[in-house]
Order: sequence, then structure tokens, then C-alpha cells
Amino acid sequence: MAILLLGEHDNAALNDATARTLSAALQIGSDVDILIAGENCAAIADEAAKLSGVRKVLLCENPLYAHMQAENMTARLLPLMAEYDAFLAPATANGKNIAPRLAARLDVQQISEITAVLAADSFERPIYAGNALQKVRSGQDKNVITVRTTAFTPAETGQSAPVERLEAGEDTGLASFVSEELSQSD
Repeated sequence: MAILLLGEHDNAALNDATARTLSAALQIGSDVDILIAGENCAAIADEAAKLSGVRKVLLCENPLYAHMQAENMTARLLPLMAEYDAFLAPATANGKNIAPRLAARLDVQQISEITAVLAADSFERPIYAGNALQKVRSGQDKNVITVRTTAFTPAETGQSAPVERLEAGEDTGLASFVSEELSQSD
């Protein structure tokens, strides 16, 4: 089963959520590729390539992906998904933004916030605000899954997977980044 994993980063460093999502992906199948999309993120792709179990890293560097807006990311992901059986993303703000849109465009139901992999097509996820666990079996040709990363240990490092550069897709013009205001805690 070929799996495409969305690499979570801030255009400076790879987020630990990527290694945790990789652990979940490797329980589903062994052919896992990581997509690193962003601006000036070649070093992040090299970091992702060191994660054990990665087949290859797909690098798509373009200012268009600097803020991982779902509209442009989905437009880039759609043609890639012809080669994959599943798409996994950490259940972060970016993952929760991109995955539903991709699932809709693929005409499949998203499987949200899995906490365990029971089989390649079966998962466990919390429901009722975490008060109950639901077992889900997918009969879809393609799965779009978000992963609750705290439920998985990070994948180890120590390998060197190849990094393959991809061309950027077209700007959909459906959304644009305006600004970011961050407050610092004491």
C-alpha cells in the first residue's frame, strides 16, 4: 500500500508530528513517501529523509506553499494521489485544514484523528469528546486520514531516503495569506 504523508513544518524545522504520523503510516503499509511543501525548505526535506521507514521525500519549494493553504495544497496533492492508496496528515491546524478538502475532491470520506491502527483498513478513533473509542473499517479505494499524534511514538532516525523535487502547481486564486500575528507567553 503506497502512502503519501504530509510533512508538518514551519519553513524552518520539521515538526515532531511528522515522525509520529510516520509511525502510524508504517503500521498501515511500508511504502511511505513524505511531501514537504513550503518556501526554502530543502533542509527540512533532508531532515525528513533521515526518518526510518521513508521510501522517498517529495520536495515542492515555492512561496505558494509557505503557509500551507488548503486550496493550493489540495490542487498540488490531487495529481499525486493517483499513485497512492492513502494520504495521512497529523491532526494539526494544517492537517485538519487540508485533509477534508482533499477527501472531498477525491470523493472519499475522511477518517479523523486515529489513535490506533488495527489493520491496513481498520482504525480506532475517539468519539464523544474522547469518552468512547470507535473502530472504523474503510472500504474505500483511497483513504484520507488524520492522525492524533500523541497516540504514536516518533519514528526513529538513521536512514537516508532520496529527495525528489516536484514542480509547483498553479495558484488557484481561491485564498491568499494576509498576515500572521503571534503573541509570546511569559
